[in-house]
Amino acid sequence: MSGVIIDTCMWSLAFRRKGVTETRAAKEIGNLIDENRAKIIGLIRQEVLSGYSDTQSYIKLRDKLRYFPNELTIDTDYEIAAEYSNLCRKNGIQGSHADFLICAVSARLKMKIYTNDKDFQHYSKYLPVNLHEEN
Repeated sequence: MSGVIIDTCMWSLAFRRKGVTETRAAKEIGNLIDENRAKIIGLIRQEVLSGYSDTQSYIKLRDKLRYFPNELTIDTDYEIAAEYSNLCRKNGIQGSHADFLICAVSARLKMKIYTNDKDFQHYSKYLPVNLHEEN
């Protein structure tokens, strides 16, 4: 079984756990963890941890995320991310640098992306990325 890169938005939903959507995300991430398929990259770790003004909450979340080692990004990931950005823009699709880096790492490692960000559906029309679907 290959890994699944869990996007920032899904980690945030899982840690919130206030409604049905959040509970479903938490359950799916739990399943991926149990199967040793949950993966993270440094950029996503940074995004998840950003915005915590309460030091104790930050430390608690940081320590939970330390269970997951970063999947390495390499120089060519940034180059490919720029190519992906250019290709998508040429086809009328705008995206963030962060999203295209996630796509580049995902494509190189042949990992799916678990996200509810609709932009990734648009990217997948032009980029060699696959999205993880909940069980």
